[in-house]
Amino acid sequence: MSVTSGLQFLKPEHLRPSLTSPGRQRRHTLPASEFRCLTPEDAISVFEIEREAFISVSGDCPLHLDEVRHFLTLCPELSLGWFEEGRLVAFIIGSLWDQEKLTMDALTLHKPHGSTVHIHVLAVHRTFRQQGKGSILMWRYLQYLRCLPYVRRAVLMCEDFLVPFYQKSGFKVLGPSEITVGPLAFIEMQFPVRGHAFMRRNSGC
Repeated sequence: MSVTSGLQFLKPEHLRPSLTSPGRQRRHTLPASEFRCLTPEDAISVFEIEREAFISVSGDCPLHLDEVRHFLTLCPELSLGWFEEGRLVAFIIGSLWDQEKLTMDALTLHKPHGSTVHIHVLAVHRTFRQQGKGSILMWRYLQYLRCLPYVRRAVLMCEDFLVPFYQKSGFKVLGPSEITVGPLAFIEMQFPVRGHAFMRRNSGC
């Protein structure tokens, strides 16, 4: 299944064929809610949300601006942004990995022949937090990954207090991560993308 067919899943449900009569010109407006893969042009908006979300909690960002641009150039199809009236409100950035466990190289490398999606970061704009948007975006992202035939699983690492959040999305704990960043230690988690044959057949892929 191609990436293009997978992208059909990201089309907002409210975007249906227009019922406007041929004789009337419909005014162009931005969609109220849109999900799409990100591009390098989105990098600054992404980094502004990420920096505000993480600096106050962890003291550092999972991805710096040059790394955001790096991944959105190499593998934009493994990202997903949620836009409200044209404004980015939440996003996920991923890349491919080719080993069972994450290592320090996984923080900066994209392995094009890998079958594991490493989710680097999920962040929500401060104005839109506590509304369930992070969970909704993750659900949509995992559904989208099911449309990509080369993806076997998704993995991420997070701090202890975030484990319950990701468990609610279906992630399972693998154990302590081999990666540490300064004083921060992480838990590695995974979500099996393959093996959901029924879901794949009924996901619109």
